[in-house]
Amino acid sequence: MKTSRSRGSSWRSTALAVLLTTGTLTVAAPDARGESTRTEAPVTLSSPGAVAGVTETVVRVKAPLPASFGARPAACDWLSYLRYRSSDGPASSADADRILVAQPGILEGAGAFDSVARNTVARTAERGLHIEFWALDRRSNCLEDHTGTDSGDQHTAVDYYYRGKQVEGRTFAGFLGNDKLGWMAKLGIEQTVRDQYALLTAELPDQGLREEKVLCGGHSLGGVITGYFATADFDGNPATTADAGHRQCAGYFALDTTVSTSLADLSGSIPDDTNLPDIGLGYGVVQAGLDSGVLPRSLSAPVLLNAETMTLLAIAGVGAVRDGGGEADLPSYLPANVNIEATNRFLFSKDAGVFLTGTPAVKDFRLTNEAVLGALLDDNSVPLAFLQSSVGFFDGGPIVDKTFPVANGGDQQPGLFGTAYKAIPDRPHGPLYTWRNYDRVGDSDDPGYRSADGTPFTGAGKEVTDIQELARSLAEQPLDFTEQYFPTKLVTDLQLATSPQVKRLIVHPEGLTADPTLTVLAGDGLLAGRVPAELDPVVADGYQHLDVLTAAPEQNNGLPEPVSAALTEFAREPK
Repeated sequence: MKTSRSRGSSWRSTALAVLLTTGTLTVAAPDARGESTRTEAPVTLSSPGAVAGVTETVVRVKAPLPASFGARPAACDWLSYLRYRSSDGPASSADADRILVAQPGILEGAGAFDSVARNTVARTAERGLHIEFWALDRRSNCLEDHTGTDSGDQHTAVDYYYRGKQVEGRTFAGFLGNDKLGWMAKLGIEQTVRDQYALLTAELPDQGLREEKVLCGGHSLGGVITGYFATADFDGNPATTADAGHRQCAGYFALDTTVSTSLADLSGSIPDDTNLPDIGLGYGVVQAGLDSGVLPRSLSAPVLLNAETMTLLAIAGVGAVRDGGGEADLPSYLPANVNIEATNRFLFSKDAGVFLTGTPAVKDFRLTNEAVLGALLDDNSVPLAFLQSSVGFFDGGPIVDKTFPVANGGDQQPGLFGTAYKAIPDRPHGPLYTWRNYDRVGDSDDPGYRSADGTPFTGAGKEVTDIQELARSLAEQPLDFTEQYFPTKLVTDLQLATSPQVKRLIVHPEGLTADPTLTVLAGDGLLAGRVPAELDPVVADGYQHLDVLTAAPEQNNGLPEPVSAALTEFAREPK
């Protein structure tokens, strides 16, 4: 049954509001005072796309932080995840043939796993296996307010976040400043892996079952988090191993990353202008700075990488879902502020001259809603590798090289900027620029746009993600795709891995190799050109960093989608 976007989102918003305030939905286990300690609610999308037979729910489990974390919203004492399972499979997770548990990467939420989770659950069901895929959400995402985007209307969302308009009786309190994030000063790698352990033991109390059925993994930074989980000890006694991280998993999987306790494989992917503190100060000084608020407790940058911009990505997704081919008015409807102006200039400037003058601006071009979203996340447009996916290409008018911030054809920091040639529309106040979806690139009516040096900007083999699937993941998931408040301490802990305070967390180093590991890398992703051959990875040709999560089930080459295919085989027999 198809549900209209407005009715579906209204129902979902109401359900989540009830869930967060009273905990009355699908109560699984009350605590000693009779209060709910677990809730589970169905997730309804405007369309499930090409993948049928998958049931999705959002699960929240009460797991209070230690008192030492200080004051925090009540919602932050809960852990959340998206649970995907075969509609024909068992209702109880313990009865599933396998459970894949995935940690998100940097600035990434559980919603980013939507496509790969659906694809993998459906593919394994075709092979006679009923698995579950759990996309974990970081605890700090409890701070986000999705009320505006949940409305399903771009204007309503913009009015809510920027103009004080009430939606469903709520008024936006504003994006949170550092003074509101005190409890996040201690939210580092230790608490992150403890959260995963707490969730697993609450949902699957039988340790033997976890060791037999659970596959632990993640995307990007999630691979490093998995490495620390695998080597952790959770009862304070190294001599007892039933609680060891690696004894909670039957195997590991890494998606465009490696299962490791080092950031080396992800080096060069974080922009230099974020507010990360100087780790040369040492662990103690950095921690004191986080505790006092002298240092920022949430990773962000003055423009582009911050809570506001991550919200704007979801708003762009709302427009693409609601009317993908319609002419967008989002660029002109947004208010003018420094972040929006600078972000638009960075993402939509043809060259340095346009960036400096601001002319022509993005609002001077006629773009469909899908074209706006494509400009924000496609690898031929956005110049940040960890935000790139391959969702198609611009269409409908002249296209030229985008030479800002780096020129096409060079090899400047591919880990940061990506390897794909960048392109941009070239006729302000001209034709309506549309978006050619991934599966129409290379068709007989494709103009075959080329760079000034003659290189094709893209081809059918380089496009793998459906822009409508991407839009739904951004706009309709109850847990976000991009993360608004990413804990600074999680990164600084990993950067300070040799400090005694972090080294002590690696209690069982043998855990990294105690279980079989599947490594799936994006052919054009963060490790492009430096694939660690000793890991015997599966390489998804033409994929960008996000594509390993967002790729469509049907690929242009007619072959099975490689990421979900590899996960399916690994789920059948980890080896």
